[in-house]
Amino acid sequence: MKAFILDAYKKKSALRFGNIPEPSVGADDVLVEIHATGLNQLDTKLRDGEFKLILPYKPPFVLGHDVAGVVVRTGANVRRFEVGDEVYARPRDGRIGTFAQFIAIDEADVARKPKNLTMEEAASIPLVGLTAWQVLVDRAKLENGQKVLIHAGSGGVGTFAIQLAKHLGATVATTASAANADLVRSLGADVVIDYRARQFERELSGYEVALNSLDATTLEKSLKTLKPGGKLISISGPPDSAFARERGLNWVLRQVIWLLSLGIRRKAAARQVDYSFLFMRASGEQLSRIAALIEDGTIRPIIDRVFPFEATNEALAYVDSGRAKGKVVVKVK
Repeated sequence: MKAFILDAYKKKSALRFGNIPEPSVGADDVLVEIHATGLNQLDTKLRDGEFKLILPYKPPFVLGHDVAGVVVRTGANVRRFEVGDEVYARPRDGRIGTFAQFIAIDEADVARKPKNLTMEEAASIPLVGLTAWQVLVDRAKLENGQKVLIHAGSGGVGTFAIQLAKHLGATVATTASAANADLVRSLGADVVIDYRARQFERELSGYEVALNSLDATTLEKSLKTLKPGGKLISISGPPDSAFARERGLNWVLRQVIWLLSLGIRRKAAARQVDYSFLFMRASGEQLSRIAALIEDGTIRPIIDRVFPFEATNEALAYVDSGRAKGKVVVKVK
């Protein structure tokens, strides 16, 4: 089958377009013919080698974390899916590879595609949808009437998280450029801070939750927006000790991660705020719940551009540019 292959970690390097064997199908797997794949900053960071310590893939391997397609084969133990089912998924770590024509995925990570979405729209959802769900529902336990700050509101996670937070009944503040203000307001943002002209940490206070996807400076400034007992949740780092334990990292890496997060943890504790790092996990069950919200119109996908399969490297370069509103998608079939 055709695939885009990472031969070596290198910043902003091009992937090699070539042929690799079709994946084998385990007893608990479904083989999915990929119709579309979503691109994420996680893909570019993996390509650049930023996650080598915690996600030790050995090149050559195929990148890609989002998929929408059709089941073409099922393993002996599979009961939830049949050949011909239209599905979407974020394959679990260690089994990624959606920049290809086929992928084998554990059925626990797969859900039926929302009926009202195209394959391209469905492929834009899994990673950002699961990230937003696990931050706001699982970790923050966001409740009706609470206030949440969501950074980078026009990005992939931001566009989804704003809609989910409004569904949960929260008041939503977000940072975005002036050019994207109308977009994030249309998604439900109540307060929009132009990060180029205003200082969000001077205008916002008394928030219960802040979701950070930006740099360390923004992370630290976000502490000032939270009330005592608030939760600062970062998806861009630094990782914390709980994450190291969950990943089963060795003692040396656990110590390194403990030191990396020491500064922000101390500053959060001084303000009586809980800091945590979240690295999303695959979940077909959660994707099924997300599909229901999409089918009833609560959440809609936001796609910036759709590239053809042969232009996957150009699509990654566009993600690198940081200009995308919502998601960038590659149409594979």
